[in-house]
Amino acid sequence: MNAAPIPFKNKLGKDQLFKISRFKEKIKKTRPHKHGGYHELIYLTQGEGYHWIETEKFKIEAPELYFLQSGQLHCWQFTSIPRGYVILFKEEFFNFINEASILNLMKNLTSVVNISMHGQQDLTFIFEDIIQEFNSGNEFSDQVINGYLRVLFSKLLQLSSTNATRATPNLLFDRFQKMITEKCPDLRNVNDFAQELQTTRQQLNSVCRRHSGKSASDHITGQLLLEAKRYILHTEKSMSEIAHLLNFNDTSYFIRFFKRHERVTPLQFRAQYFQ
Repeated sequence: MNAAPIPFKNKLGKDQLFKISRFKEKIKKTRPHKHGGYHELIYLTQGEGYHWIETEKFKIEAPELYFLQSGQLHCWQFTSIPRGYVILFKEEFFNFINEASILNLMKNLTSVVNISMHGQQDLTFIFEDIIQEFNSGNEFSDQVINGYLRVLFSKLLQLSSTNATRATPNLLFDRFQKMITEKCPDLRNVNDFAQELQTTRQQLNSVCRRHSGKSASDHITGQLLLEAKRYILHTEKSMSEIAHLLNFNDTSYFIRFFKRHERVTPLQFRAQYFQ
C-alpha cells in the first residue's frame, strides 16, 4: 500500500522569515506539494500553461498574481518559459503590534487568490526594489520591504472580490483556522481543538459562527473534504489508501462521508476532472 502523504516543500532556511527570488526560467511540470509555515506571493510576467491550486485549475495568462496561504497544495505545468518573482514569508516577519495592519490585509484575502494584471500597472519595479533591498541588508531594508508588501496586499485587495467580505480579526478564530490546516486529520473533533486552544467547545463554536457563519465542526469537515480532494485529484491513490491517510477506519464510511457532502462518490469526483 502506497500510503505516503502529499509532500511538503520548505524553501525557507531554518531561521529565515523572508525570501524573494526570480522565478526559475524553466519549462517544467512540478509534482503536487504543499508549503508549510509560510505564505507565497507570485508575480508572473511571462509564461503559459496551467497552475493547479487545491481543486482549481488555472490557465496561466501572464501577467498575473497568485497568493498562496500556508499549507495550500499546488503544482505547475508550464508550456513556455516562465518569468517573474516569488516572495516567501512567515507571519513572524511582521511585528504583530506595530505592523498589525499588514497582517490584517493578508488575512482579508480569500483562500485562493489569482488576479489578472492585464491593463493594470506593471509591478516589476516593486519586486526589483524588494530584491535590491533584500540583497543589500541595509539597516532599514526590512522596513522598506514591509512597506512594499503593504502596497502589494492593498493592491490585491483592491483588485479582488474580498473587499465586500472583510472580517474583523479575531485571535482565537485565526489560531483555529491555522491549527486546522496543520493538525487535521490527526485532530478531527471539536473538543480536541478546543482543548489545544485552551478554550471551551461552546466558545469556539460561538467565535466561528460570528466570524464565518459556520460551526467549528463545519470547518473541520471542510478541511477533511479538502484533504480528501487533494489526494483524489493529485495522486493515483486508491480509496482505501486515502481513507487510511485521513484516519477513517473503514473505506466504505469514508466514501459515504464524501458522498454525503459532495453528492458524488470519490471516484465520480475524480472522473469529473479527468474524463
